[in-house]
This record gives sequence, C-alpha cells and structure tokens, in this order.
Amino acid sequence: MKGDLVLVEDVTAEFCTAVLDHFETSKGPRVFALSGGATAQRCYERLASCTGTDFWSALDVVWGDERCVPPDDMDSNFALATSAFGNLLESARSVHPMYCEDGADSYSATLTSLGGLGVVHLGLGPDGHTASLFPGSDALNSTGNVALNHDPLGRNAHARMTLTLRAIAQAELVIVTVEGSSKREALRRVIDGDFSAPAAQVDGKRVIWLVDSLALGSPLPR
Repeated sequence: MKGDLVLVEDVTAEFCTAVLDHFETSKGPRVFALSGGATAQRCYERLASCTGTDFWSALDVVWGDERCVPPDDMDSNFALATSAFGNLLESARSVHPMYCEDGADSYSATLTSLGGLGVVHLGLGPDGHTASLFPGSDALNSTGNVALNHDPLGRNAHARMTLTLRAIAQAELVIVTVEGSSKREALRRVIDGDFSAPAAQVDGKRVIWLVDSLALGSPLPR
C-alpha cells in the first residue's frame, strides 16, 4: 500500500477535515476531482453541511470517473454530486462533467488547462477497482491522463471514462475513503500490495486511506 492508512470512527467527518485542510493551506491547483458510489455520496453530503459558497467559488470541479450515461441518469456520478451538493456546486469557479462522447483527449486537455489536480477523491470496489480502473482492463496500462474503459469481467455496468493511474499520481492529495465489511477483502489485498487489485497501484504526492473498523477487520500487524 502506498500512502498513509488511517483508521477512523467517522469516514465522512475525516474526509471533510482532509479536504478543507488541504485547500486552506495548499498553494497548488485548486482542482477537486469527485468520485461516485454510496460512500462518496455520504462524504459529499457531509462536506456540503460544513462549507459555503466562499469555499466552492475558489474551486474548479472535475470528475475522477464517470459512467457513459446521461448526466441526469441515476447511475451518473455527476447526478450524485449535484444531488449531494445542491446549489453549492453551482457556485464553484468552474464545473467540468465528464461526457464520454467528447472523448478522453478532450477531458485530458481540460485538466491541463486547469493546471493539474489538487485533491482526487477515490473509493474502493469489492473487486479492488478504484475510479473506473478495473482488474485486467486496458486502462491500467494507459500512458495518457484519461481513458475510456469498461470492466472486462462484466461485473460493473456501463462503459466508463476515468482518470488513469498516471493522472492520479500527479495529484497533490489523493483521498481514498473505504467503509463497510463488503470492502474488507479488497482492502486487505491493497494492504498486502496485491497489484491485481488496481487500487493497490494508486500513488500521488500524498495519499491518505480513510478506513473504518468494519472495512479494516482485524488490526494490522505491528
């Protein structure tokens, strides 16, 4: 595992603290890459409760991955974020949804124009994937910053667009949030350095894994 594993009682509260601390102190890019999934939704609802328009007006908002569905589809990460953040997202300095039809190169150019990535928020799938980087998928070997992708094993629906490992590694801060016993096996694979779990390959200038006790299971060996 690359980065710091932090066992916490409340993942959403620690996520808020980490995001706020970074953007209050960093002189790097003020670009926030959002995620998807149930844990992300809880994190964003919590972040919405402790921020105002002043915080968002200084941020450029992008996505770490997206399903190739309409932006108002219930499976869309953009729809999840707009539901969780409400009007706050509208107050951001700029908002850049991922549209698969525009292509990976177009989104990569957008990221370049923003000056890089400040905070990238990631989750962990039970199969060990993160963003939309699935076990055995071609995107794991991409030399670009953004890739179109799908799950070669068919366990995750929809074609996807995703940041690559290369792009994530350039971020100032990567925050991975992991909750619940359903993620325990995948998290253990990451801790053990099993690169067949794509999340085990995540790197960045600083990486924090915020995990709860249900996800961690037995304590780490000393």
